[in-house]
Amino acid sequence: MSRRRADPHVLAVARGDEPADLLLSGGTVFVPGTREWIRTDLPIASGVVAGWGPRDAHEVVELDGAALTPGFVDAHMHLESTKLWVDEFVRTVLPRGTTAVAADPHELANVFGVAGVGALAEAAAGLPFTFGICASSCVPASPFESPGAEIGVAEVRELMERIGAIGVAEVMSFPGVIAGDPELLAKIAAAGDRRVDGHAPGVSGRQLDAYLAAGVESDHECTTLAEALEKRRKGMWIFVRQGSASRDLAALIGTVVAQGTDRVALCSDDREPDTLLTEGHLDDCLRLAVANGVSLEDALVLATSNPAEYHGFDHLGWLAPGYQADVCCFDELAGLRPSRVYQAGRLVASDGEIVPGAVADSPAPSFLRSSVHLDPLPSAERLDLVAPSGPVRVIGVAPDTLTTKELVLDLSKATEPIARIAVAERHRRTGRIGLGYVQGFGLRRGALASTVAHDAHNCMVLGTLGDDGPPDMAIALARLAELGGGQVAVLGGRVLAEVALPIAGLMSDRPAEEVAAAVARLEQVAAEQLGVNLPAPLMHLSFLGLSVIPELRITDRGLIDVRRFAVTELAAR
Repeated sequence: MSRRRADPHVLAVARGDEPADLLLSGGTVFVPGTREWIRTDLPIASGVVAGWGPRDAHEVVELDGAALTPGFVDAHMHLESTKLWVDEFVRTVLPRGTTAVAADPHELANVFGVAGVGALAEAAAGLPFTFGICASSCVPASPFESPGAEIGVAEVRELMERIGAIGVAEVMSFPGVIAGDPELLAKIAAAGDRRVDGHAPGVSGRQLDAYLAAGVESDHECTTLAEALEKRRKGMWIFVRQGSASRDLAALIGTVVAQGTDRVALCSDDREPDTLLTEGHLDDCLRLAVANGVSLEDALVLATSNPAEYHGFDHLGWLAPGYQADVCCFDELAGLRPSRVYQAGRLVASDGEIVPGAVADSPAPSFLRSSVHLDPLPSAERLDLVAPSGPVRVIGVAPDTLTTKELVLDLSKATEPIARIAVAERHRRTGRIGLGYVQGFGLRRGALASTVAHDAHNCMVLGTLGDDGPPDMAIALARLAELGGGQVAVLGGRVLAEVALPIAGLMSDRPAEEVAAAVARLEQVAAEQLGVNLPAPLMHLSFLGLSVIPELRITDRGLIDVRRFAVTELAAR
């Protein structure tokens, strides 16, 4: 996305022949390229920085030395994970300094295909925000998943042209790419001169060489410093992620301290609404980077000019002549909480609040609703898994990472709680259900269920090993169908807490505060009444169906061994 060519008004203001629309006077401007802070006025015309230094202006804002940085750019995220529709998401993150994101809408694409992505692009188009949309490449993520729609090569090409996609989104089927799968290579080729994002957890050595040689350029799935360093050495861009469940920044940011900022950017990937409201968005990532030894100036580069450069947002990332006037004003830099945020030269947030009327309503179209089709509803008997004799394969979950372990356990001798897990196909009324076991949630009573279940977004439900597990699981699934999508907690046959997500079974149409409160309430009930001791348990649950993250996953087709990229048996013989 190239910079907008200057109109005559901008040039006239730059020369000093006409007054600026707005003059931000007396600020200190951050320069990403030189890591300097320059005391200068910032004249803005037609939404663009017209130059540096004093100018006549129709409106002058005195800043008294406030620090000015470019608006923050999220290198990789999924709107759907915030549970907020696009207008409410923008209202939530603008006051925190984010003015642009590179978004992969493959969650919507898994439910509604190209039509869903098109609806998102249309809703975002009129908002005061740069919403760069990537063309989802892996819908489904693997042959083991059952989505509501599929995106092939033709659909990728359609998205590249129809919505002006900024590139091809994360290519998750890394085994297919490495093996030279013709369709995946054709999707990569469809990017043309635009970017191709990756998704390669733990991939190294010759396999990484093949993945990169195929044309993949970035990765947000690193979990160790050694992994990040190898990928950087081989020319790959690394997006350091700090989400609600995947909190990798502290483990990875040392690569910036040791090797500098080249080809590194910050991303949120998957953040729950309560995380956005209580911890923040990229502002939180910046604070954590600084707390872990990165200089403030280097951290700002990771959230401004670097992601803008990677994604071809050539109009963003700097406060220099000809760049869009996305400006964060900080009365004080401690805490990195902007006192004012301008988007394209217009004040959109002040003192941590959105300016009234700055973000117009842009509701989701009606066809994105009513997407949960459980006909007939699964009975308790269908959800009752009789364990084979001897050791069984159990999905092992741990805090702060989406990577799981394949555990081999005797259920009768386990020292930590083991839960049932089921995945019920919800798009095509097949009645297919995958059954298995999981350890790491701490669940001791009741059931948890969700229609947010990456990436195919079938219904994921967790229940206890006891006889009361399957009945509570069945009630949880029935409530998801009534809601048209969402997340629920059930105990003793009663729904104790829920989050309604009627838009594709993924997002709410309610204000962020309401959604965040519902999520917090659900997690509180899970902890206090169901015994769950895993942070962000619904986020972890939602990723157990993503069959491209090692080691063991589950879909409606059964247990998936991601290392062998194959369906595996429950019994561990």
